[in-house]
Amino acid sequence: MSPPSCSPTFYSPTPPRLPAILLAIIFGVLAALHLVGGVHARAFWSLPTIALCGILKTVGYVARAMGARQPDMLAYFIIQMAAAASPRLHEKDSLQSSPIASRPASENAASSFTAEEENNLVRKIDWHILPGLTLLYLISFLDRSNIGNAKLDGLLTDIGITDGAAYNTSLALYFLGYVLFEIPANIVLKRLNPKLWLPTLTIAWGITATLQGLVTNEAGFYAARFFLGVSEAGLFPGCIFVFSMYYKRNERHWRVGVFFGGAALAGAFGGVLAYGITQMGGVGGEPGWAWIFFLEGIFTVLVGLSAYYWVPGYPHDAKFLTDRDREVLIARLSSDSDSADKEPFTWGGVGHAFKDHFVWAYSLLFHGFAFPLYSLSLFLPTIISGLGYASWKAQLLTVPPYSAAFFLILFVAWGSHKSDRRGLWIILSGVLGIVGYIVILSTSTAGKRYVGTFFAVMGIYAANALLLSWPAENVSPQTKRATATGMQIFIGDIGAIAGVLIYRPDFNGHFFRRPHIIAIGYTVFGIAVASYLWIWMGKENRRRAALKGGEAGEFKKEKNFVEGVRLGDRDPSYVYQL
Repeated sequence: MSPPSCSPTFYSPTPPRLPAILLAIIFGVLAALHLVGGVHARAFWSLPTIALCGILKTVGYVARAMGARQPDMLAYFIIQMAAAASPRLHEKDSLQSSPIASRPASENAASSFTAEEENNLVRKIDWHILPGLTLLYLISFLDRSNIGNAKLDGLLTDIGITDGAAYNTSLALYFLGYVLFEIPANIVLKRLNPKLWLPTLTIAWGITATLQGLVTNEAGFYAARFFLGVSEAGLFPGCIFVFSMYYKRNERHWRVGVFFGGAALAGAFGGVLAYGITQMGGVGGEPGWAWIFFLEGIFTVLVGLSAYYWVPGYPHDAKFLTDRDREVLIARLSSDSDSADKEPFTWGGVGHAFKDHFVWAYSLLFHGFAFPLYSLSLFLPTIISGLGYASWKAQLLTVPPYSAAFFLILFVAWGSHKSDRRGLWIILSGVLGIVGYIVILSTSTAGKRYVGTFFAVMGIYAANALLLSWPAENVSPQTKRATATGMQIFIGDIGAIAGVLIYRPDFNGHFFRRPHIIAIGYTVFGIAVASYLWIWMGKENRRRAALKGGEAGEFKKEKNFVEGVRLGDRDPSYVYQL
């Protein structure tokens, strides 16, 4: 069977101007808060209209900043959405005129290097990438989840919200903004260097997080949460994009695990910080919850400003790499994956993703685990407070479960690496999470239920740390992987929206019994999907192994590249990471 032909033609607008994009984001946030902040709660019905205008204006600003022509903007967004997370689909020089675009990257890279060179290079990359990107994700998760700590300190009462479901609505609006602007943010990333775009996003959401401390009513609260989701949307996929440029397939899950551990650390630090900061209540006439947003948001802005000096860019211009380092990097990536390929965009790659049942399974896997992940991260202070502890004790008692989750993430990532298995560890982590929920539901004392929160948080966080890197290891080539990544985050975050809406006040009877049972159901669903992937990919690996030495070996040697595009996971010699 002959593979489909691939065309190198793609749409290439004028590169954007960074200051224009940054000013557009900041202006959009400030204008929305100014307009909505003074609207009385009784006029809240107009918020969807205001939000829609904000979306259209922001898209317009970004469009003009990107230099796109007005008639072509819609076509540009549609064509680019599948390639949003894929490395190197666009180059400074057109692929159409490049003589190396039609050849495998391995033919253009250094072909030999010593084990010592490779080990030194990996250590150097780890040192320059992991600490910084983990810090960015830590403060991102801190700024999105500190709303739970602010709620305990009287946020809703102080701004005049009497409807208990308003908190759930604000959380859903955050994820709505995140989902809607994830693809546009990734499109901008494709036209900018990560060392410029990721710090810019950090400053933008830091400003938005700080402004949350100024809200005075329900409508302003909703607008602030929505724009926080908008400004944070590009960070996680942007960081995963950076990992894909520097690491081989079997190295990414360990780094993503450490990176995702920042989310658990954010929960641990968040409780301690919230307890200390709320003691400032009354300083400057501001309540304690406002100071949580002020201080943590300002810290984020300062980190974002410093990030311009240490966030890594593309390998070809990374200052910490020597010329020899770049040669070794390209050679090791070319022998393992498609990361070093210069692949043109093709609609065929998009179609292959939508027709691949494994891609849909990755999306549904995150959907199942996103429900408990975000409901725990945003409601854990409330859940612990419901055990009978005072609000300040509940803030501090969130620290031990998150700390335990961080260490379990590291252990699971290590165990997954040593055993060379992902699905098994995702399933075991999910089972641990279910045990935690069962302990919470089946016991009646505060101490036993608190132990249950340990198991739930540890299991759910560890499972998510692995499943988010699984498609990056198994989906190829680039356009197909880009589409798969977008589908996983989009469908997964729908599960997050469901989670934050289910944990509403009218469902909190019997210590959130009904939401906890639903969370167990979602986790069981995630375990079932992980089992499906593990079993069927293993079956496919065995089928392909039976072909080795005959037709498959010749196919790999002569035809695994067609017109500059790798066959990827459709190649009979391709082995899935189970």
